[in-house]
Amino acid sequence: MTSFRRYILWFAQEHVDFRVQEFDSLVKMFGLQVRRLTEQTLKPFWLVEFQHEEDALKYASRSVLLRSIFELYAHACNLTEFHETLQNHVNTNRHSLAGYFRPDTSFKIVVETYNKHFSQREKIAKIETMDYLPIEGPVNLKNPHVEWWYIEFWGLDPTAVPPEPEDILFGRLLASGQRHLIKELSLKQRKFIGNTSMDAQLSLLMANQAMVRQGDLVFDPFVGTGSLLVSAAKWGGYVLGADIDYMMVHARCRPSRITQKVREKDESIRANLEQYGCADRYVDVVVADFSNRLWHPRISFDSIITDPPYGIREATERVETKITSKDNTRRENMVHYPSTSHYSLQCLYGDLLEFAAKHLRLGGRLVCWLPFHREDYNPKILPNHEYLQLVANSEQPLTGNTARRLLTYEKCSEYSSPGRSLVSATQITTLAQGFRDRYFNNDLESRKERRMRKAEQREQGRIEMEARGKIPSNGRSKKCDLNNSRFN
Repeated sequence: MTSFRRYILWFAQEHVDFRVQEFDSLVKMFGLQVRRLTEQTLKPFWLVEFQHEEDALKYASRSVLLRSIFELYAHACNLTEFHETLQNHVNTNRHSLAGYFRPDTSFKIVVETYNKHFSQREKIAKIETMDYLPIEGPVNLKNPHVEWWYIEFWGLDPTAVPPEPEDILFGRLLASGQRHLIKELSLKQRKFIGNTSMDAQLSLLMANQAMVRQGDLVFDPFVGTGSLLVSAAKWGGYVLGADIDYMMVHARCRPSRITQKVREKDESIRANLEQYGCADRYVDVVVADFSNRLWHPRISFDSIITDPPYGIREATERVETKITSKDNTRRENMVHYPSTSHYSLQCLYGDLLEFAAKHLRLGGRLVCWLPFHREDYNPKILPNHEYLQLVANSEQPLTGNTARRLLTYEKCSEYSSPGRSLVSATQITTLAQGFRDRYFNNDLESRKERRMRKAEQREQGRIEMEARGKIPSNGRSKKCDLNNSRFN
């Protein structure tokens, strides 16, 4: 029977609330045997036990929040105990560690501290205290065969640094996480983006929590510019999407970049996937109203990842259906532009969960965002469905008093069509339903009052400039000229 081996997980100290959910999702996806020893998940350094080194490498091959993973050699809370533990480990495992201490094996020792700054001289002094290590190879700071890491953790509060480190760790660098993908998939260099394009790190996190595997079929019903499709395709999934906005899907909407006047002809969601070498995983994107049934009941997705519109930067709308039509209002040669109406969050999330219950395979996951006002949050406002189980719930603060939660649902049983609509799937309070109205009107002054106050301030400034003999510039006229030049 293989014994468990201990490792150090070093996480980036951002999106901390998503850390456990990503870890659990990847462990389940790969079927890893793991034990988490660190209870305080806010710490950037975790101690875990994997059954095999291959398991640790599998986890590192997908994690976006992980900086690096190390094989643990020693862990203590004070220096005396640390050196004793490290010395005993080296002596006890001298035979298995001999390959790392050979004369032809170059090495490098890195001193890493959290919440405490060490000068270069202090770092060298820390290294010299470990002169009992039987290292015989040459030093290579650029490309060593082995990297040893000495780590000191001095708490999380920079205003109350303890007199002694809380944790002292030493280990061998095993692998790095996938944080390089954040820069590789950055929106700054992406071909086609919009106002609501999801940043690369959160997109990759969503794909991880959806447990996207090689060859999976992934769907985004509110695709926008396809940011979530890019991340899913990067992990090997075949992607397709839908959106009601014709102009967005066909890249004919107004550019989001300030320096860009008009869209380039080759901008598209497909171009984004081609940019990152994932064109072979692009299935298609269609213009469709999510509130109306479109997909055949036999269609099954491995995962659904989406960021529904909140009504802030993009409108929440659906095609309006009319019971009766007016006579003598249409001719056969007339182009028909369907009218749209407001699509409330309550109806939207109800339709989303019902769609996921129907079209997800058993064990498949739905990953989506839910906006809310932080003062109103209660687990009861989260939508639920009898065929879907909520397995992850993480919060990301937004501006002011608003936030959003990344919800992960897993299909727990096969869908059977009921005789009535599922009320349990749409249990969202009016607080979440009226998110847009409260977003703009929750302050001491309404949006209209704020605009009037700023207009009065601009007019007062113009009068004062004229009194000083200065000619005020017409900013509105310049803005209108700039907008007109985009389409000329």
